[in-house]
Amino acid sequence: MMDFFDQLPQAALDFMDGRKLDEVECIVADLSGIARGKAMPAAKFATQKHFYLPNSIFLQSINGDWVDDADAPFTEPDMVLVPDFSTASAAPWTADCTLQVIHDVFDQKGDMMPVAPRNVLKRVVDLYHQQGWDPIVAPEMEFFLVARNTDPNQPIEPPIGRSGRRAAQRQAYSMSAVDEYGPIIDDIYDFAEAQGLEIDGILQEGGAGQIEMNLRHGDPVKLADEMFYFKRLIREAALRHDCFATFMAKPIQDEPGSAMHIHHSVVDLKTGENIFSDAEGAETDAFHHFIAGLQNHLASTIAIHAPYVNSYRRYVRDFAAPINLEWGRDNRTTGLRVPISGPEARRIENRLPGMDVNPYLSIAASLACGYLGLMERREPRDEYVGDAYASAEGIPGTLASALDLLQRADQMQEVLGRDFCRTYIQVKRTENDAFLQVISPWEREHLLLNV
Repeated sequence: MMDFFDQLPQAALDFMDGRKLDEVECIVADLSGIARGKAMPAAKFATQKHFYLPNSIFLQSINGDWVDDADAPFTEPDMVLVPDFSTASAAPWTADCTLQVIHDVFDQKGDMMPVAPRNVLKRVVDLYHQQGWDPIVAPEMEFFLVARNTDPNQPIEPPIGRSGRRAAQRQAYSMSAVDEYGPIIDDIYDFAEAQGLEIDGILQEGGAGQIEMNLRHGDPVKLADEMFYFKRLIREAALRHDCFATFMAKPIQDEPGSAMHIHHSVVDLKTGENIFSDAEGAETDAFHHFIAGLQNHLASTIAIHAPYVNSYRRYVRDFAAPINLEWGRDNRTTGLRVPISGPEARRIENRLPGMDVNPYLSIAASLACGYLGLMERREPRDEYVGDAYASAEGIPGTLASALDLLQRADQMQEVLGRDFCRTYIQVKRTENDAFLQVISPWEREHLLLNV
């Protein structure tokens, strides 16, 4: 047991200080980003070097269907889960003393499972390292706090704030709007501190009950781990106060959607310098090549950045979400934005991903686009000046068409891994087919007696 404690991060040790560790949750993220795994007594966890789960967790759709892999018989063999102790983190909402540990996933030969989302991201990061580069990301998280909704047939409503009134829309950056649900925000901060997670800032977004939370820049795998943890802790904080937190891309009609913007930079592994700026502080060719990679390849990854049928409801012209692949400096109407910064912090912001993504996969796909751009050394289109909502859209409008683009994207499949892409497309087509079987209230209202 002592060897186990010696490997834990300081935040986990601080959480356990003076308490007996009762339970450890052994978890991995599935294709949807859902935490799957098993919980066990801490004493048992400390004596085992690995654990087993069936590989079928990566063949399960968001609605619980199972996908048959056409290239392999469905025998549900076990995968080997090995704990990454650097990810050990408190589960501070539980009644007892519990830790969560993210596990790496291998097959029984010891090879990394190619469909595990964390492994997909590691694969892309390794491609950068092979070129002497270190990718850096900084994600933004947007989500809604909503009233409890136990009947899926009823529309989502904003929560009741401390004033006794429902949260108001169009109050972006309002401090009093954030104060309406201050106790939830306090719990988010407290849970994050217990888990050793750092929040760079929290603000009120444009939607009713919509929050934006920013994380500090850093290693892509570490940041994806943190977002995986943050989604869970935010949901738990909301439940403590009789409301839900939702990461749906578009949960409320006529409200803005929720995005997961990703800021990208790349540093030289030898010098530690940002390769997007030269010695005089000017933009480099590499910076423009990275932008070109996003412009040329992002469309083929929209199925990863917009993974559900609901995701495409967010892409609405003039509704705080980009619908194009244009780039511009300090221009939030473009899909690719260059924020104001000094040369050392020069970066490009991908504004296309929704908050419903699996963070491992969305970061991996965005980095893959930039990597291809750096390797291809092509120039981007001219910077878009003005309102880019007037430009051509340039992205698929449905999940089905997005999956078709990914299916045909040979270069992207090579970077992300062909086994992963094949499985991902199969799962998402199953989800899309299930959605098409559902008849919506709109169809009954307008078509039942009129067509």
